[in-house]
Amino acid sequence: MRTRHPSVLVAVLAAAGISVSLTQTLIVPIIPELPAMLGADSANASWAVTATLLAAAVATPLYGRFGDLYGPRRMLIICALALAAGSLICALSDSLAPFVAGRALQGLGMPIVPLGISVLRSSVPPDRVGSAMGVMSSSLGVGGAMGLPLSAIIVQHTHWHALFWLATGLGALATVLFATLVPPVPAVSTGRFDPLGTVLLTAGLLALLLPISKGASWGWGSPLTVGMFVASAVIFAVFALWQLKIPSPIVDLRTTFRRPVLLTNLASVSMGFAWFTLMLVSPQVLELPTSLEHGLGQSLIATGLWMAPGGLAMMVFSSVSAAVAKRRGPKFTLVLGCAIIAASFLAGPWLLGSAPLVMLLGIIVSVGVGFGFAALPALINAAVPITETAAANGINALARSLGTSISSTVMTAILTAMVVWAPATADAPAHPVPSAAGFTAALLVAGAVALVATVLAMLIPDPIAALRDEPA
Repeated sequence: MRTRHPSVLVAVLAAAGISVSLTQTLIVPIIPELPAMLGADSANASWAVTATLLAAAVATPLYGRFGDLYGPRRMLIICALALAAGSLICALSDSLAPFVAGRALQGLGMPIVPLGISVLRSSVPPDRVGSAMGVMSSSLGVGGAMGLPLSAIIVQHTHWHALFWLATGLGALATVLFATLVPPVPAVSTGRFDPLGTVLLTAGLLALLLPISKGASWGWGSPLTVGMFVASAVIFAVFALWQLKIPSPIVDLRTTFRRPVLLTNLASVSMGFAWFTLMLVSPQVLELPTSLEHGLGQSLIATGLWMAPGGLAMMVFSSVSAAVAKRRGPKFTLVLGCAIIAASFLAGPWLLGSAPLVMLLGIIVSVGVGFGFAALPALINAAVPITETAAANGINALARSLGTSISSTVMTAILTAMVVWAPATADAPAHPVPSAAGFTAALLVAGAVALVATVLAMLIPDPIAALRDEPA
């Protein structure tokens, strides 16, 4: 069912994607203050971040499958309602338990991007599908770039609850726009809901992602961490056997392990890893005090403004990526994007000497991410039947999320292992901060991972013929 107003539809869905990413980023400036704000210790307050990541990881593949079964518009509205409800709970909370519950509800609203891609594939004219999906994919980066300076300004001039009142408004607006402007795309799958598979997938993801997020504080060799990793392996094995047995699986493993789909998802993990490294390293380099040789002494607001051009570059080059893909195919644009990311990170240690150079690094990496992220849905859609569009894009989004989770763990380990001491000031005692060598190591690791993504992308079968023949 093609819409008569594709530009309006693309704008609505991209704005919703930006809002989702914005909601994730808004909490960043208040993370250090959460224990005092919520009356909790640091370990427990960190659940405010972990809960969102876990809920989003579980919801993304499940909502994708539900979108194929019941129609993506219905699931988009559910996502927006969850985002608004979770934000409202956070806006009204002053203690840890309801705040974490609200953050988990926000996580259930995160699968808007893969569901939006499913709507675009069915509703936008074929000659505009590639560019529309590219804009949709890049909306996450744009929202992230906008969120940091916006949230810093809000926190500096008003109460932190205002962040979540803003998110509540965005969720409510998205609900109205989805209900009124997104066409009622029919379900594309005639299968049935799989309750056992849902439980197994949820349990397996929680058992995998929870120790990845908490392993550093629990201890990587602790019985709890090891036990959860073992449990995740067992649960996923049972899940795989069950999915192969039933006629209507949540995740069609036969499709997922096809070479083009598998390699695209593995490249997505690597790209998610590399991109999140930029989000972790750049703010720290910019905000370190100038009393350190490698510190640039920028304020939180200035840091956000130095990083914002990267998000804009990502959106611009996602559209360029669609034009290149029409000529050379999405495989070429993915290889190009991964190669740009790898080259920029490997050159990164020489781009940390000033704020403009850090901004330049962010722009170049974001250009590569814009090319790469825009190519991913085109590669996935060319390799799966239309009846699995939302589910397959949900798995791809989960792969990127897994990459960011692994990046957070690895980069935290590197940056906390290679430190120097920042001198005491009137506001803070002497404390350890990442060293210049630590930042260099982090960038080189990210560059190596991006090189792996480049190789994986080169091994993907070229789908350009299938993409041109995609049905209207």
